[in-house]
Amino acid sequence: MSDDTIRLATIGRILRRRWRLLAVLTVLGGLVGYGVSELFPPRYTTSASVLLPGAWEERELLTQAEVARSSVVLDRAADTLGWAGVSGSDLRDRVTAKAADGNIIKISGRADTPEQAQRLSDVVAQQFVAFAARIAGDDPDSEASVRPEELRQLVVRTSRRISDLANAADPGQTVESVQARTELEKLRTTLQEAVDKLEDVDPASSKANMVVMGPAARPSGEAPPTRTQLIVAGALLSLLLTVIGHLTAARMSRRLRTEPEIAAALGTVPLGIVDVPDEPGARRAKDGGARARVRRLLGLDVRWDTPAPRTSGDEASRRVRYRRVCARVRDQLPAPRRLLVVVPDGDDTAREAAGQLAAEAGSDPALRVVGVPTAQPLVPDRDDESGVLVVLSAGQWTAVDLTGIAEACADAGHEVVGVVVAGTVRAARPTRASGRPRHTAARALAASGDTRGGAR
Repeated sequence: MSDDTIRLATIGRILRRRWRLLAVLTVLGGLVGYGVSELFPPRYTTSASVLLPGAWEERELLTQAEVARSSVVLDRAADTLGWAGVSGSDLRDRVTAKAADGNIIKISGRADTPEQAQRLSDVVAQQFVAFAARIAGDDPDSEASVRPEELRQLVVRTSRRISDLANAADPGQTVESVQARTELEKLRTTLQEAVDKLEDVDPASSKANMVVMGPAARPSGEAPPTRTQLIVAGALLSLLLTVIGHLTAARMSRRLRTEPEIAAALGTVPLGIVDVPDEPGARRAKDGGARARVRRLLGLDVRWDTPAPRTSGDEASRRVRYRRVCARVRDQLPAPRRLLVVVPDGDDTAREAAGQLAAEAGSDPALRVVGVPTAQPLVPDRDDESGVLVVLSAGQWTAVDLTGIAEACADAGHEVVGVVVAGTVRAARPTRASGRPRHTAARALAASGDTRGGAR
């Protein structure tokens, strides 16, 4: 796993080198969001406000909000609406009620059309007010309002009966008659006080007189998430997941990037780094398959997790590097001076560098280049070679791959005398005075032969 810190420069490199892939996946994410919007039809939401006069505590307002979504209110609203297949339980998922500032209950309804959403909110608000009035006794037809009125009438009749009894009592001044009239007057006073208290708690004067504050406004737009929001969310989510996927792959990558790590995996010493001009045109000419064209179209043919190729000098300065590496190789060799150059299959940069090394070395030492697969590496048996020189690119192979190549060399009786790391550079415009033409390395590689490894 790579321990490199993820910086903004890393994300910027992903955006620069994978912008085509990111663009394609972003469009696909937007299409997925559009498909999701087709599965969920647009919904419209609007609200109706109900005012509760008087002083209310917060928990009382919360209770009234729950009453607005009660089954009784919603069942009555469903009966009033008369929508086919829609019951009170179905409306519970479409209606919300919450207490707002100023003793206001906001009742929101969600429906498939603006007209239905407006009518749903209005009907639920009306049914809530009617139900609350019925509970509090503000409705003339309710039992809570009928019973107090009957009680008042009963008190009036009782008071009249008391007056009749007082008048029918003995008009004399006997003790018994005076006591009887006194008791009747006390009874009448007590009843009158009860009537006064009953009027003080009259529901009509209490805080139960709720008012619907006008009809709900007709919604002018869809309720979130809208189709546009789903498309944008799908595109952004796809872009984000792609970037996170690249960063995760880089953190989990076990490919060796430095020269000491590569040499340690092969169990040998590093002999230097050589430069290979980056020529995208040559790669396009070589890789002509449909899969390669798709990779080029999406920008997958260029590694994003490696630094941009640096600008090198002219061809003469690059050949100096190759000659220095050849001199180090000669210092590592006993006589006879002949080496087997092993290049992993698929490493085009290393293959070109190996051909250039063979061209620069000439016959001292003589280099024979072979390609070896990393899956099941097989190196030719030792003939008159003094060892093996491994040429490869940095950041492309894991320690397991390189260990397999080292074991294949040992199995064939070869000793790995060193490793040369090839890196791509941006070459300056070639000049005719630079000596040997560029394609000399390719001719040298073709002349040296290419032995492919099979199953070990």
